[in-house]
Order: sequence, then structure tokens, then C-alpha cells
Amino acid sequence: MIRSLTLLAVVVAQVALAAEGKWTPQQVLQLGPAWVKQQGFALPLAKLWDEKTQTGLLGNAVQLPGCSGSFVSKDGLLITNHHCVVGILQEHSTPQQNLGKDGFLAKTAADEKQSKAFRIQVPRRFLDVTKDVLDAMPPNPDDLARFKSVEATQKKLVADCEKQPGTRCTFAAFDGGLFFTLTEFAELTDVRLVYAPPAAVGDFGGEVDNWMWPRHSGDFSLVRVYQDGKPYQPKYFFPLSREGVKEGDAVAILGYPGTSFRAQLADEMVERQQRWFPALQSLAAEWVAIMEEEGKKSPEAAIATADDLRGLLNARKNSEGQLAGLARGRIVEKQRAADEKVKAFAAKKPELASALEAHAGLTQLMVERTQSWDHDFLLDMAGRGARAVGWPLLIVRRSVEAQRPDAEREPGFQERDLARLRERHERDQKRYSAAVDRRLFLSWVKRALALPKDQRSAAVDAVFGQLKDDAAIVKKLGELVAASKVVDLEQRKKMFEETPDQLKARKDPLIDLGLALDAERRVLRDRREAFSGRVLKLRPAWRRAVIAEAGKPVAPDANSTLRVSFGRVKGYSPKEAVLMTPATTLGGAMAKHTGVEPFDLPARIRQVYAAGKHEQVPVNFLADCDTTGGNSGSPMIDSKGRLVGVNFDRVWENVANDFGYNPDVARNVSADVRYLLWLLISVEGAHDLVKELTAAPK
Repeated sequence: MIRSLTLLAVVVAQVALAAEGKWTPQQVLQLGPAWVKQQGFALPLAKLWDEKTQTGLLGNAVQLPGCSGSFVSKDGLLITNHHCVVGILQEHSTPQQNLGKDGFLAKTAADEKQSKAFRIQVPRRFLDVTKDVLDAMPPNPDDLARFKSVEATQKKLVADCEKQPGTRCTFAAFDGGLFFTLTEFAELTDVRLVYAPPAAVGDFGGEVDNWMWPRHSGDFSLVRVYQDGKPYQPKYFFPLSREGVKEGDAVAILGYPGTSFRAQLADEMVERQQRWFPALQSLAAEWVAIMEEEGKKSPEAAIATADDLRGLLNARKNSEGQLAGLARGRIVEKQRAADEKVKAFAAKKPELASALEAHAGLTQLMVERTQSWDHDFLLDMAGRGARAVGWPLLIVRRSVEAQRPDAEREPGFQERDLARLRERHERDQKRYSAAVDRRLFLSWVKRALALPKDQRSAAVDAVFGQLKDDAAIVKKLGELVAASKVVDLEQRKKMFEETPDQLKARKDPLIDLGLALDAERRVLRDRREAFSGRVLKLRPAWRRAVIAEAGKPVAPDANSTLRVSFGRVKGYSPKEAVLMTPATTLGGAMAKHTGVEPFDLPARIRQVYAAGKHEQVPVNFLADCDTTGGNSGSPMIDSKGRLVGVNFDRVWENVANDFGYNPDVARNVSADVRYLLWLLISVEGAHDLVKELTAAPK
């Protein structure tokens, strides 16, 4: 039976202080009004979140594809990052009118540009479903059966939850299975672009400034959400603060942080440090070079790859920062010491004896995973580079899963997912560049052929294994693509609806490769499901000991569920004799302007700047809130519940924050909403939009 989420498996033995912690709404209630007041928030706790009515300001943190956002007017206006709407800009761009580069402002509602595949999820309810999961578990299951049981319960709970029209529900495990939740969202699919600054504002500084401080990026955009053809009326919205913030002010960030790794053992962190980040960094660097080279040759290629390129650039630099931070902060060594401390604590507590077995089991699991690590990594990457590989994999997996009863299908390929998958066809076609794709395909094949003999892909070897050099591989790739219908949009739509037998009968070479690769991926999936089943048994036992030893609240790792982090506007010292102040201004942006990308402010801004005293216009600011990927676009509110900023980054020294919180350098970067208001008033003359943004809730 589903119960309202009132208690979490966390010990509240003493009050914890911010800023560490990505807290669930229920943990905020559990920590209590005195704790919230200590963070500088005088708002009544019930205004932040009311468990009985499932309402509050935290509910105005909404989930976007890969990002967060919040409503900022009674008529469905929503703010998020510029980089979170690149897909919409790309969708409506042409070489003659490149919205990603030039920006966009809808003068009227009729001018707003609707997206075909952008969805907004507004939280309605948070439910504790731990008992449901545990009650459904068979007695003494093996690893795979344990995983399958949790997955079956997940599907049933989600299916029941989504019987209400316009509803999307998500299931999440915390601390590897210590407790489970179900979040019910209202899903809104009519999203229209209202304002996005030019790339030279929204991405000012580009990769040079990415993850760095000081920053001067106007990384914000506005969309309007509609329901039944009319502007959506949210229960809550944040008015934009004209007062802004100053050093020492209390702030809070609300959003959907994606993944962090603080609950991992030291040996698990080593896998990230020695394998995952170096491999991702290498692959991303190669694919970035391909996209940048082809983008310089062709405006069409530049538009098609804009979103993918930005993601890869971010992944590459993030990997560099994670590696630097893990080493600089000696995070693995500190985690190993923490693990030993918990083991010593558990050894003295008979009720925690299972924690020692769990530690040994999780360590052994890492050893098993490394045996095929290179093969598995490259197989995972098969669908993330060349679309000539990714599209067949998607088509084949959809086809295979469609032959099963819906409740038995792989998550992501159930009936509830098909509308999203079908929406991808046209969107992905806009992201396809034949020249780029051919080179990405070659890159992936060459890496597959370079794998150790015991980790080679049989599917790749069967097609490319006998070819002697790059020229032969390139020729073969050309033949495969020329003989395939996969890159044709209308044919791909038809393939998506076909059975495996129909796909085989086509004798399409890329589909045939997809069928062979899918068979390998299914073997990998089965192995990983068994691994996950083992983690479901081991991790909770270990985390109980960790929480007991801490003797205080412990925020669970990020898992794309709603969290809140409290903090203060604060600078930091990245190294000896260097002090970073917490705010930047338009004057600082002008000082960086060179007239050459990525430091090329638009002429309109420079003209307005030269005509008046605008040096002190706030642009970005720092706070010590606890964030990670997925917090992009998260609202930053002040103690009165007003929007003061939009989170978009962390500082370089804080990239490895995913593995451990260091209060000395843990700083997130937000775009100051006063910069947005200045742009709209002084540069765009969008006074009606400003009036809407600054209207107080009634």
C-alpha cells in the first residue's frame, strides 16, 4: 500500500548545518523550523512544504529534459538556463536565421515558438513506497530475482499512478535501496520559446570560462507553458527580485540534481577515477574535434551538432575537473579512511554486522565489473555518437520489446514511453549531419577494433574485422550508409513500428548491425541487472552503518528527485594569496570583450553600455549551495521566496563535489536575474515581459 512520505530512513540525532546536503522536501520537514531558520529563512516551514496538502514553494521547482526550472509568472512563464533550451533553438534554426547564435524574443504571444519535443513536469505528490517494494520481494531471492522484483513493483506503481490523464510518475531508489519513492507529476507538453539571449550572452566565455570563476554568462531563457491552448496557471511562481543579493545573504536552490557518488566506497570511486573519467575524456575530445572541424566547413553541420557539441564539451571539461578534483582533494584517500571508520564502528555493533559483509561484497563486485570494462563502456557509447549506429539500436530495441507484454518490457520502451520516442524522429533528423556522422562512426569502429582480444565485439568484428586500414573501413562505412534506409526520416518512422522479422527481411545493413549489437547489449544488460540486484541487498546494509556512525542527518546521493540545498552568497580562495569575490558585473564582461568568440559581446549591448552608466549591472554570483548536474536551470531563491538567480555551473575547484563536499571551495554559479531584467529593459525594450516577471503573487 502506498503511504504518504512522512519519515525517511535517516537518523536525526543532531541538527546539521548547511551548506552540505541535497535534502528531500521530507527531510527539510524532519530537520524542522529551527534548523531552517538557522539557514537564514524566516518563511514558515509549511510555506516551503506542507506534507498534508503536498504543496509549497518547493513544488515550483519543475523538471525539464536534463535540467530544472521554475515558474516566474501566473501565466505559465518559466525560467531555466539558455543551455537547457538549445534543442528548441536548434529546432527553429536555419542557416539564414540561426536562433542559437542570434537569440530570440517573442514580441507577442503569436510569435512564441512551440517545441515539438519539450516537456515540463510539475510535481504534485511525493510518496514513500518502500513497504510496497519490500512486501513484493520473494523470500531469499537471488540477485537477478531481487532486481526483477523491484523493477516489477516499479512498473506497477508507475502504471497505477499514471492512470490519471496528463500524469507522469517516476520511481527512485535512495542509498541503493534503503528506501524508495514515487513522485507524481503533471506533465505539460505545450512549451513555447519566449526569450533566449544571443549565444554571445547566454554562453559568453564558452569553454574557456566553463566551470571557471569569474564568470559573466547570461545563461537564462524564458519559455511559456500552455495547457489546453491557454497559458498554464501554476499554483506557485517566484517573482524576480529587483533587490538581488549581497555577500552573506541566505539563499536556497531547488531542483533535480542528477547523480552524485558520495555513497560509494573508496574502491568504487577508484573505478570512476582510473577508468570512467579518462575514457570519457578521451572519447569526448575526439568527437568534439570532429564536430568543430565539420562545423567550420558547413553552417548546416554547425546547427545540426550544436546541442551534441555543447554536451560533449561539457563532458570533456567535467571529466578533466573531476580527475583534478579527486587528486587535489585526496577524495579517494579520505573516503577510504571514512570506510575504515565505519567498519570499525560496525564491528562493535552486533546489529550492524551485515555492514561488514556488504563492504566486502561491494568491493568484490567492482572486481567483477572491471573484467569486461572496456567492452562494456564502448558498447554503452554505441548509441551516443553516430546516429547511423544509434538509430538502428533504438529501432531494434523498440521492436524486440514490443513483442512482450507491456509490464515485462524494459523501462524506456513501454507504452508510456512511445510518444517520447516517436517525437525524437524529427528532432534527431535536425541533429543529423552526414559528414559528422560518418566520422563519428569511424571513430567508434576503430576504438572497437582496438579492444583487447577477450573484450572484442563480435558484431563489429563480423563487419569490419578483416579490413586492414582506415581507408578500407571508410569505404565499408560508406557502403553501409548508402545501402541503408535508416537515415531517411520517413523510412525510419516505418522501421520503428516493425517487428524483428520485418526488420530482418529488409536486409538493411545498418539494421543488421543494430540487431547484432543489440544481442550483445542484452547480454550486458542481463549481467548488469544481476549486479544491481546484488547492490540492492548490500548497499542498504552499508548505508545504515554509515548513517548510524554519523549520528546526524545524511542527505542521500542525487538521483534526479527534487532536492533543496541551503547556503549563503559567498566567495572563496582557490589557492594561496588568491581571493575570489562572489559577484561579477557587466563592467567585468566588457573588460573580457575581445571581439572574438567566445568573448564577443553583441553590438547592441556594447552600444547601450557606452551610452550610460551600466558598469555595476550584476551578472553572476557565487553561493555555497550543494549542486551537481541536473541542477542546471534550478531556481535560486532568497529568504523571502523571491527568485534572485538561476543556477548554471560550479567553480573548477568544486567539480569533484560529486564525490565529497569541501566547504572551502564548494561554490555554485548563478546568473543574476537583475542581468536578465537589464537586458529585457535596456537592450530589448520588453517592458511588458518585465512587468509580468516582477509582479508579486497575490
